[in-house]
Formats: sequence, structure tokens, C-alpha cells
Amino acid sequence: MAAKLKKGDRVVVLAGKDKGKTGEITQVMPKDNKAIVDGVNIALRHTRQTQTSQGGRVPKNMPIDLSNLALMDANGKPTRVGFRMEGDKKVRFAKTTGDVI
Repeated sequence: MAAKLKKGDRVVVLAGKDKGKTGEITQVMPKDNKAIVDGVNIALRHTRQTQTSQGGRVPKNMPIDLSNLALMDANGKPTRVGFRMEGDKKVRFAKTTGDVI
């Protein structure tokens, strides 16, 4: 089955502590049904100091469930994703505007 959300997509968070925030998908984990979005769902990880890196509290982007994300259309609003055939290619399109993504 084709993926509705892919790496590089601009998305908006629909639920959770970061509701309303937007960001770009940096990694998708289809097996876990999760994605890592830049600047969303940030946790502080405490790291020990080493010779190469400074220790302390390092912010890290944590995975967020795909069901809590929606693609942003050209108008900057959240939209659902649909599939249709254009010629002999399967393409994704925004349900609100009908534009090909």
C-alpha cells in the first residue's frame, strides 16, 4: 500500500501536546506507524560528557504517531490525502483542493 505521508512533507499536528505545530517529516517508520517531525515532540536527553562532545541536556525529536499528523495543502491548512491515477501513474492529491502533491 502506498504511503500517505512521506519524508519531506510539510505536516501539522492534530492531537497531543504539540497540537497546531507544523514541521517537516525527517523520517518515517511504517512498521511502527510513526514519523519524526522536525521541531515537534521534543524530549530532553541527558548525555554524559565525552572527549568529542559536550555533555548536558540535549533536545531530541521523538516519534509521533502518523494518525496525529495531517498534510498541509497549498493554502497552509491541514488536509487528507487521496490517491488517483493520472495516465498510468498513481499520484497523491490533497482532498481539500484537489491539487497533486
